[in-house]
Amino acid sequence: MTRESMEYDVVIVGGGPSGLSAAIRLKQQAAAGGKEINVCVLEKGSEVGAHILSGAVIDPIALNELLPDWKEKGAPLHTGVTEDRFLVLKETRSRRMPNWTLPPLMNNHGNYIVSLGNVCRWLGQQAEALGVEIYPGFAAAEVLFNDDGSVKGVATGDMGVAQDGSHKSDYAEGMELHAKYTLFAEGVRGSLSQELMAKFKLRDGVDPQKYGIGLKELWQVDPAVHQPGLVVHTQGWPLDHSTGGGSFQYHYTNEQGDKLVAIGFVLHLSYQNPHLSPFDEFQRFKTHPAIRPVLEGGKRIGYGARAINEGGLQSVPKLTFPGGALIGCSAGFLNVPRIKGTHNAMKSGMLAAEAAYAAVQAGRGHDELTDYAEGWKKSWIYRDLYKVRNVKPSLKWGMLPGTVLGGMHMWMNDLGLGALVGWTQHHGKPDNEYLKPAAEMPKIVYPKYDGVISFDKLSSVFLSNTNHVEDQPVHLQLRDPAIPVGVNLAEYDGPESRYCPAGVYEFVDAETGGGKRLQINAQNCVHCKTCDIKDPRQNIHWVVPEGGGGPNYPGM
Repeated sequence: MTRESMEYDVVIVGGGPSGLSAAIRLKQQAAAGGKEINVCVLEKGSEVGAHILSGAVIDPIALNELLPDWKEKGAPLHTGVTEDRFLVLKETRSRRMPNWTLPPLMNNHGNYIVSLGNVCRWLGQQAEALGVEIYPGFAAAEVLFNDDGSVKGVATGDMGVAQDGSHKSDYAEGMELHAKYTLFAEGVRGSLSQELMAKFKLRDGVDPQKYGIGLKELWQVDPAVHQPGLVVHTQGWPLDHSTGGGSFQYHYTNEQGDKLVAIGFVLHLSYQNPHLSPFDEFQRFKTHPAIRPVLEGGKRIGYGARAINEGGLQSVPKLTFPGGALIGCSAGFLNVPRIKGTHNAMKSGMLAAEAAYAAVQAGRGHDELTDYAEGWKKSWIYRDLYKVRNVKPSLKWGMLPGTVLGGMHMWMNDLGLGALVGWTQHHGKPDNEYLKPAAEMPKIVYPKYDGVISFDKLSSVFLSNTNHVEDQPVHLQLRDPAIPVGVNLAEYDGPESRYCPAGVYEFVDAETGGGKRLQINAQNCVHCKTCDIKDPRQNIHWVVPEGGGGPNYPGM
C-alpha cells in the first residue's frame, strides 16, 4: 500500500527545545534573506510540551541569541535565581557546603527557574507565528531512506491498530514526510536516533552514552516556607557511597502566582544493586529532616520521570549522516554537574538549522551537513562540556572522592589552568552491564508510604496524566520473551519491577505451569526510557506508541 506523502525542505522530529529552536532559526534566516523554506515539526505528545520534563533551572544564553526580545514577547521565565545552597545529607542531619568552595560554574545567578514544558509551549507559539507547521499527536515511527542509503524523511505511525495487529474502525494509515534534511530532536534515547546511530555507525570511536533517571514532583507549598529563587542541591543520603546521584529543590512562582517547589531526584543508572528502586529512593529522600519541612502542609500536584544523558563530551556521537543530523538530547549535550542541557540543546538546534538553511539555499539535499558537524566544536557548547568532561567519569572512584576530583578539575578550568588537567577520562562500560547478581547484593527495605510526603507509584502516575489507547500493540517490545523470567528474575530478582518509575513491569503468577511471568502494563508508561537503558541483556526495545499517548505534563 502506498502511503500519502508531503514534501518539505526540513522535517524536525520532536518539539522540544532543540527542535523548536531549529525551526525558529530556519524561518528567521529565510525571513532575513527574503527566501522561503518549508519546515515541519512532528511531536509525539498530545501537544507541544506534553512530554517535556526537566527540573528546571535554565541558562538563558541560547534564548538570548535566538530571541533577544524574549522578555517583551512574554516568555515564561519569571523567577530568577537568588540563592544557591548545596547540602551533604546524612540519614538524620545535613551539612551545608560553603558557596565559596564550589566552582564558579555551579553558580546559578543569572539563570531562571522555569517549567520547561511551558517554555516549549511558548517556543511553539513563536515558531508557528513564523510559519512553521507543527503537528502534535503524530509520532515518527519509521526512518525512510533513498536508494543511495541517505535519509529521505520519516513516516508517522499508523493509528487505530488493535493489539493483535488488526485494523479497528478508526484505522488511519501513517503518512510519509519527505525532506531535503531531517533533524532528529527526539530527546534522550530516541528510538529512531538509536537506529540511525547503529546504521551509520555514529558511535564508533566514542565512549558509551551514560544515563541517569530523573524523578520530579511539583508541590504547592505553604507561603511561609516558599523562597522564590532559592536553588538547593544535595548529595549523600539515602544513597550509599558507591551509588551516584543527588537531588534538586527549586522555589519559583508561575504565571498564576502559585507558590511552587519543583523537587526531584537524579540517580545514575550505573548502579550495581538490583534491589534498588529509584522511585523509592526519591520517596525516602523527601522524609529527610532537611527536606520534609518544605513539603509539610503543601500539596503534591505533579509527578514525572525521564532519563537524562550523562556521558558528556566523551559520549557525543558523530552528529551528521547523509540527509540529516542529531540535535539536542538525541546527541547528548547535558552538562552533568550543572544539571543543565537546555541551553546546549537549543544552540545545537540553531547550529544545525543554519547549516541546513545554507545547504537548501545552495540547492543541496540528502548530503551531510558538515558545517554543523564541525561548527558545534567551535561553539560554546564544546567549551561548556570540555570544562566538565572529567566530572562524571571521576565518580567511578566513589561519590565523595569523585566529587572532590571533579570539583578540582572544574576549579582549574575556571582559574584558567585547564592545561594542567589536559587529559580526558573515559567511561568504560554501558550502564546495563553494572548490575550484580541479586544474591551478591544486600536487599533494601524501603519504608511504607505515608500518603503525606511519600506516595506509591500508581497515585504518582495518575498525577502525570498518562494515557494510552489500551487496545494497541505494546510499545515495550521483548526481543526474547524468555529472558525476563529465565535471566532477569532468576539472576537479578526482576530489576525491571523496580527500575521502572511507573509500575509498568511486574512479575505475577503464571496461569499455567506454576512459576512467574512478566506482565507489562504499557498504559502506565511515562516514556522515561529507563527500561530501554538499564535492562541487563538489552532485551527491552522501546518504540513509539500511537501518537498522542503518554504523559501530559502541565506546568512541569
